[in-house]
Amino acid sequence: MANMTMIQAITQAMGLAMERDERVLVLGEDVGKNGGVFRATDGLWERFGAERVVDTPLAESSIVGSSVGLAIGGMRPIAEIQFLGFIYETMDQIGSQASRIRFRSLGRYHVPLVIRAPFGGGVRTPEIHSDSLEAFFAHTPGIKVVIPSTPYQAKGLLLSAIKDPDPVIYLEPMRLYRSFREEVPDDWYELPIGKARIVREGTDVTLVAWGPMVPVAQAAAESALQDGISVEVIDVCTVNPFDSATIVQSVQKTGRAVVVHEAVRSGGFGAEVAATIQEGAFLSLEAPVLRVTGYDTPFPVPSVEDYWLPDASRVLAALRQTVGY
Repeated sequence: MANMTMIQAITQAMGLAMERDERVLVLGEDVGKNGGVFRATDGLWERFGAERVVDTPLAESSIVGSSVGLAIGGMRPIAEIQFLGFIYETMDQIGSQASRIRFRSLGRYHVPLVIRAPFGGGVRTPEIHSDSLEAFFAHTPGIKVVIPSTPYQAKGLLLSAIKDPDPVIYLEPMRLYRSFREEVPDDWYELPIGKARIVREGTDVTLVAWGPMVPVAQAAAESALQDGISVEVIDVCTVNPFDSATIVQSVQKTGRAVVVHEAVRSGGFGAEVAATIQEGAFLSLEAPVLRVTGYDTPFPVPSVEDYWLPDASRVLAALRQTVGY
């Protein structure tokens, strides 16, 4: 067991999957000799060759379109989109092909495809690079959406995604790639897709987050202790399928809920979480469910992105508001 960053855990997961199953291959822009823009595929080209670590043209639609065909044909492709904001070019392939083949073929064909994409702010990227678009894909039947927040999760969830018979959008928070290390087993292990985790137990309010907002939620929960507020932090882990039971049970215990996400507020997945809490824990609620999110604008220029992104102080204010309701 080694102390790894998230990016190292992702690289190791892909290497293990390629060793175990010759059907697994990686496709994307600069994933080969260069090792990817974030070096997520570093060393894989040397180990497995150009036929299994494929440098593609700068055409996201061709990356995913080719991968859909490969998956239907029996391969298990891992398609890398350099930044999630570039995925718009692939929406036809994802929404009308990858997500529908099993439905359309009455189960005869599956698309065991993983689409990896870094996303999120806090790293001063140019326009389009930082967009959080998880709600787009959560709204698409047939697509699983996975978002790790730790190195341990990143490896276990990616290995599960690679083995999954259906398409998985695997979103990687850029700001967490190298922000901290934790112990990660060297061997193969899988974490269940569709299961949330309780990061921190509490009694006064449930704080729900995913991806890059999980450390923010943890920091806010720690600060809330100074006010005598005990916060239960839940990491969603998988946006679709969504583990509603864990969250509803928590809110039934605490009576209050705050949902945090980096994406824009309107139509964000936090609204789905809030509605689920309303339906499943209404009689336990002692205050309205609050959301702390990005604003309803395009992701801003680097000089002001810190003002746009939810931070621990904004989350703490929401915790105080709901407890004081």
